[in-house]
Amino acid sequence: MDSPPPSDSASRDEAYLRLLAEHERALSAYVFSLVASRADAADILQECKLALWRMFERFEPGTNFLAWARTVALHQILNYRRAAKRRPESPHERDFIEAVAAEIDRRSDELNRRAELLRHCLKKLPERHRAIVVWRYYDECEIDAIAQKSDRSVVAVYRLLSRIREALNDCISRQLAASRTP
Repeated sequence: MDSPPPSDSASRDEAYLRLLAEHERALSAYVFSLVASRADAADILQECKLALWRMFERFEPGTNFLAWARTVALHQILNYRRAAKRRPESPHERDFIEAVAAEIDRRSDELNRRAELLRHCLKKLPERHRAIVVWRYYDECEIDAIAQKSDRSVVAVYRLLSRIREALNDCISRQLAASRTP
């Protein structure tokens, strides 16, 4: 017997869980960067996830889920601070938190763009250089292990990694410059 087709509710649940899983680390980093107490940040993050779930029907598919989630998180943080009344809130505290949140958003977008460009630039590397990068930064191999795998000296691996990093940085810089010019 086939299972019944997913209801709108089931597909909504799945979409929310997929988006939350994809952006959970960035959302957590955002909340923890704006809240001094780790315990408070964890509580706020849980409340934020519940609020996101309750408000998910307002989210427009195809738009930036992380930006939307950060906005909800910022309101959760501000509400939590007002409700907690653990210490008097200075009149500038809300402005400060909002300014920091805006800067995090700006830098996060920039880092996401740089990460996207890094993936693009990595594809341009020769396969043997990509292998070195994977061993070092994804497999977290030590330099001496990479030297053995690549049949190079330790000094040669250090030099090669330095040249690869420089080439990747140049590639990213060129791509950023090209995207800024009309």
